[in-house]
Amino acid sequence: MTITSKNIRNVSLLGHSGSGKTTFAETMLFEAGAIPRRGSIENGSTVSDFTNIEKERGNSIFSTLMHAHWKDSKINIIDTPGLDDFVGEVISAMKVSDTAIVMINGSQGVEVSTELVWEYIESFKTPAMFVVNQMDHEKADFDQSLEQLQSRFGKNVLPFQFPLNQGTGFNKIVDALRMIMYVFPEDGGKPEKQPIPESVMERAQEMHNLLVEAAAENEEGLMEKFFEEGTLNESELAEGLTIALAKQQIFPVFCCSATLNMGSGRIMGFINDIAPSPADRPAALLEDGEELPLDADASPSLFIFKTMSEPQVGMVSYFKVYSGKVKSGDDFVNSDNRSTERLNQLFVSEGKIRTNVDELIAGDIGATVKLKNAHTNNTLVEKSLGFKISKIEFPNSKIRCAVKPPGKNDMEKLMKALHQIEEEDPTLHVEQSAALKQTILHGQGQLHLDLIKYRIEKVNNINVEYEQPRIPYRETITKVANESYRHKKQSGGAGQFAEVHMRIEPYYEGMPKPTDLNVRNEEVEDLPWGGKLIFLWCIVGGTIDAKYSNAIKKGIMSKMEVGPLTGSTCQDIRVCIYDGKMHPVDSNDMAFMT
Repeated sequence: MTITSKNIRNVSLLGHSGSGKTTFAETMLFEAGAIPRRGSIENGSTVSDFTNIEKERGNSIFSTLMHAHWKDSKINIIDTPGLDDFVGEVISAMKVSDTAIVMINGSQGVEVSTELVWEYIESFKTPAMFVVNQMDHEKADFDQSLEQLQSRFGKNVLPFQFPLNQGTGFNKIVDALRMIMYVFPEDGGKPEKQPIPESVMERAQEMHNLLVEAAAENEEGLMEKFFEEGTLNESELAEGLTIALAKQQIFPVFCCSATLNMGSGRIMGFINDIAPSPADRPAALLEDGEELPLDADASPSLFIFKTMSEPQVGMVSYFKVYSGKVKSGDDFVNSDNRSTERLNQLFVSEGKIRTNVDELIAGDIGATVKLKNAHTNNTLVEKSLGFKISKIEFPNSKIRCAVKPPGKNDMEKLMKALHQIEEEDPTLHVEQSAALKQTILHGQGQLHLDLIKYRIEKVNNINVEYEQPRIPYRETITKVANESYRHKKQSGGAGQFAEVHMRIEPYYEGMPKPTDLNVRNEEVEDLPWGGKLIFLWCIVGGTIDAKYSNAIKKGIMSKMEVGPLTGSTCQDIRVCIYDGKMHPVDSNDMAFMT
């Protein structure tokens, strides 16, 4: 099959943990013939959730890129975690998706993460659809889920289907778009088409009429025909719904049982027929406010949305092509750091399995390995260009802790491991706090930090302890003090000599200048750890040359980094240098800094 931008579909699977995203992805791949048999989460054999930590825990921690061919489309599928702690994986997937598929647990309805991903859908302005899953669960309630969806997310949430016999024994779906009923065999798979029973025909017809109206509202020609004839044919209906979905004028609702493989094929067909391609989406926004239209004939460019380390492979960079055709062996320049990169290999991914391809066209998603200096959020372009695609905005941290290695000799190894994890996970921030004398991890939640500890111990073989960050104390002075200090060093060669007389006092905003000193110069230093140092040069008569002023100030700031009481940083202090001595030969910056 020849891949063009028009027949690519990029979808992300979103939703609360336990809503069935990974199982649904597995069923999609199986239905499309991308895999010979369906794996299961229980035995750790799914295409997604392929890392050891995901297999052990039984849920998604990382997003996973997969793909399948359905009719005349290539569908790129990104399975994402449902836990809020791993929201960075969700956001990066949505950056490159053209349709969001929100999975709903049919026995639970709208849950916390459903509302969270909806916020991202609105932020990215991504076309979206809902799939009410687990219709075979004994407590499945499609109507209640639909009511919650419409109540939370608006009247444009429109059902395209409904189950006829939800719960134990589920195997029938009424399709209001095609006005047909699908009856599935006991083991799932390809359904038999049957007429809609009279008992639910009125409901199905009402749903169908709403879909026709929604399709007609978004295209003038379709609206005219709808007014003239009162209906639209199948191709016209598809045309109108494609426009409506792309413009976020409708949010379709489907139903299925991913576990039983009932309903996924119809959803794949809808993605093929109705979901927008990258060419149907607005132009990409650049950092300078300009736009980059999707054009397969333009100069090639790509955006790295995810980076992941794999044993025996190194760093794998996942990217979306935003313009042109990216070919194996192409040279690029990183717009963010101007380093050069060669894409020696291009891959399409099926979880951990990667297949070499010669080229990827605008709108497609793929992977490459062993880039020298390219990271998540970087744009690669031709040498003559320099534009940057707008970056993914990851959330600020919500929790922090201090991490301690077993011994000082392990610190370098620990920091190397942490920086590798930080490279893969932009929601983790590693801080080496000079003030606290601790290494602080900033993350999204306790589970997020626990999983980082797991990776350090299991992957990097470093046993670490978590502890509470120390309280960031600050020191200052409470009353005026006058002091003098003479530094004299003579060791046979050139010596060092400096003598400084100073007044030290507490500083407050609006503090008047001293009246008993002749202030020749005032410098206000905003200290890196907070607060201020006010440095007044009050030397009269040249007892200390003004060229040593900066050295004296640096020496004071150095001492303020470690206070006398607790070793904490000092702040909000005013220092007046009013007298001193120097030597014509032995005085220098180093002497006055000391």
